[in-house]
Amino acid sequence: MSPNRVSRVQLLLVMLLLLVLQFYLRPRLWDARISPDFLLIALMLFSMRSSPGVAAVAGFVVGLIADTLTPARFGAATLAHTLVGYLGSWGRSVFFADNILVNAGFVAAGLWVRDLIVLLASGTDHRQLITELTLYSPLQALTTAGFSLIVLLTFRSMFSVRLDA
Repeated sequence: MSPNRVSRVQLLLVMLLLLVLQFYLRPRLWDARISPDFLLIALMLFSMRSSPGVAAVAGFVVGLIADTLTPARFGAATLAHTLVGYLGSWGRSVFFADNILVNAGFVAAGLWVRDLIVLLASGTDHRQLITELTLYSPLQALTTAGFSLIVLLTFRSMFSVRLDA
């Protein structure tokens, strides 16, 4: 196999591992509002390494999966993940996506933006919107960024990230 083909297979295996963690480990951790979102980690890591169109399609698929599992209005998560995937891919060209701290920051920012879009598209009342965006979203962003650091450190050769800050 060519080196490019091997890296794609490895990336696919990491994405499948994150999918398993989403449905096996996440429900067994903390409250769902602050548990890490492994699907978003997979989406952000994929989108930072692909073109905006491909990242938007990946976001669409992840959003459909999230929409089937959440009580928010159907389509809100699909819209949010599609935009986050597209913006994550576009942001790669603006920032240095090969730095581990930038990757973790992208994941945290992507989660907060995703939550903002889902809450606005779901018609959440203002009081709950403020609580979610100022309390629960930042906590979930921190836990998700922390787990993304673990994934990046574990598979750093695959993602070609630098450890210097």
